[in-house]
Amino acid sequence: MKRIALFLLTNIAVVVVLGIVANLLGVNRYLTANGLNLGALLGFAFVIGMGGAFISLLMSKPMAKMSMGVKIINQPANADEAWIVDTVRKFADKAGIQMPEVGIYQGEPNAFATGAFKNSALVAVSSGLLQGMTREEVEAVIGHEVAHVANGDMVTMALIQGVMNTFVVFLSRVIGYAIDSFLRRNDDNNSGPGIGYMISTVVLDMLFGVLASIIVAWFSRQREFRADAGAAHLMGRKQPMISALYRLGGMHPGVLPQTMQAMGITGNIGKLFSSHPRSRSASPRYRELNNRGPGYSGPCK
Repeated sequence: MKRIALFLLTNIAVVVVLGIVANLLGVNRYLTANGLNLGALLGFAFVIGMGGAFISLLMSKPMAKMSMGVKIINQPANADEAWIVDTVRKFADKAGIQMPEVGIYQGEPNAFATGAFKNSALVAVSSGLLQGMTREEVEAVIGHEVAHVANGDMVTMALIQGVMNTFVVFLSRVIGYAIDSFLRRNDDNNSGPGIGYMISTVVLDMLFGVLASIIVAWFSRQREFRADAGAAHLMGRKQPMISALYRLGGMHPGVLPQTMQAMGITGNIGKLFSSHPRSRSASPRYRELNNRGPGYSGPCK
């Protein structure tokens, strides 16, 4: 319930902010007496699409801490916490990034990285991950998350999401206007958009939003392969990451909020919409790692 409430509040805040920005820039006046102003509509779509993605990105770290109940490890309270911090520091140094914040949260096996900038990120692991894996496997998972940070995957996915959002907003309104114009072609009083525009725009927003989610999920899966290879590079060998993937395939992965699913280690939704390669058998990621030659240096260097 807490995660749902925070998610709704975040989206309300984003809508309010974007509405103010659109009004200030005057890009929300794309419906005119002469028809649809495509230039103004494109500006509106860009502000809403890219603005929404990057506002969410900027809010990602504080929202992750609140929604997941992450305890930041400032001073390790036990040997496990000290080991996690040391492992993250070791990988961050090797990847050439500043030390991320390190946290732990209560939950099923999972881990995630988030943050708007690679030099001020957050890496968090769940209690279930520590209890269900060997230290070598947990180390590989941490390496995977540090690789996400070093590869700039948070910003990359925000850009992709922003572009998709922009197309969704633009195309739904263009097609919605065309549908409304066709339905009202014999209407003498057609000075403004009718009910056909409103209904078709809402329906098309949802339809194109689904298609955009499939595209974004595909890009996310490619970044997962890259992060797997990055973890292998950071550890100097592939086997711990492969073992971790197989171990995760036999576990019930913890559910992450939608805004963080792309940066987690596991995914458990439909194949087309999955932000991660299917982990039940781990075979696609296993094959991808095994296909890397012994001289492969990985993306994190």
